[in-house]
Amino acid sequence: MQYCGDFRTTYEKDVKIFETPFVKICMGFLGVALLALPFLVKGEYLWILMQIVIAVIGAVGLNILTGFTGQISLGQGAFLGVGAYTSAFITAKMGLPFWVGVPAAGCVTALAGMIFGIPSLRLKGLYLAIATLASQFILEWVFLRWEPVTGGSYGIVVPRPSLGGYVFDSDRSYFYIVLVIAAVMVLFATNLMRTRTGRAFMAVRDHYISAEIMGINIFKYRILSFAVSSFYAGVAGALYGHSLRFVSSEQFGISVSIVYLAMIIIGGLGSILGSIYGAVFMILLPKLLTVVTTQLGTSFPGIAEVAIALEQGVFGGIIVLFLIFEPDGLAHRWKMIKAYWKLYPFSY
Repeated sequence: MQYCGDFRTTYEKDVKIFETPFVKICMGFLGVALLALPFLVKGEYLWILMQIVIAVIGAVGLNILTGFTGQISLGQGAFLGVGAYTSAFITAKMGLPFWVGVPAAGCVTALAGMIFGIPSLRLKGLYLAIATLASQFILEWVFLRWEPVTGGSYGIVVPRPSLGGYVFDSDRSYFYIVLVIAAVMVLFATNLMRTRTGRAFMAVRDHYISAEIMGINIFKYRILSFAVSSFYAGVAGALYGHSLRFVSSEQFGISVSIVYLAMIIIGGLGSILGSIYGAVFMILLPKLLTVVTTQLGTSFPGIAEVAIALEQGVFGGIIVLFLIFEPDGLAHRWKMIKAYWKLYPFSY
């Protein structure tokens, strides 16, 4: 007899990342597609693809902190900057390789995140959000004023990585480095949420008093979530700086923090897959709107200025409408679609 649905009869089956053969096949196709895409697209499209992959790393990190642990952060942009400047200083000024700079960027940013996460012991909700917003302004001030390290307003020119004499100077070759790092970090985050530490994060988020009664060290796991989240932000910032080959303070303003927060809300709080959906959505939407307004301007020159002026408004309006009609994010919508096909033709 062939049963429908997924049946898990052992603990090993229950903790599998790829639950069914169909999921494994889909992930295999996705991997092949990502490996082939740099040969199918080039120029600006390849650049956008690379920025999406980098944004996935930062969004996953922020979701660990906000979505899984319930700690609101408005300083993700500044933590990206810490990572970018750390890697830039290590590679451009100290002459050390990229392979040292990126992990070091993650570690230094994790340390910075732990320092700014200390108020999380006393603060929560909007109060903690304001405290993290202060970290954004403090770090921006440091980026601009600590000239011997950051270069001040002049910034730092950053080299592309090299390995055994081969320089990854093209966007295509650099994309593969970014893709491998992103895949490893996404898998690590997925597994982390299935461990004792990940369960503790979610317990702190759901009801911190109950978690404390159960013996979970609230302060330890809150600080740890800041450290893990900041490590991800540091690596993403370092990869972003090396992709641009230039790091300056203007790249890591408060708008970047808001965009990353929008990524995890639109994608789905408390979901690694939602972080990926949100990163894709928030990177692609402005580009699509730019294409639409440019085409409108070409076809109807009289309304070109109006269309360009309305671009940002339309961008904000789409996000607001999305939050009204899909507040649980794209990950929830994807779950509903899968449930529909599993239960079809029954509705429940």
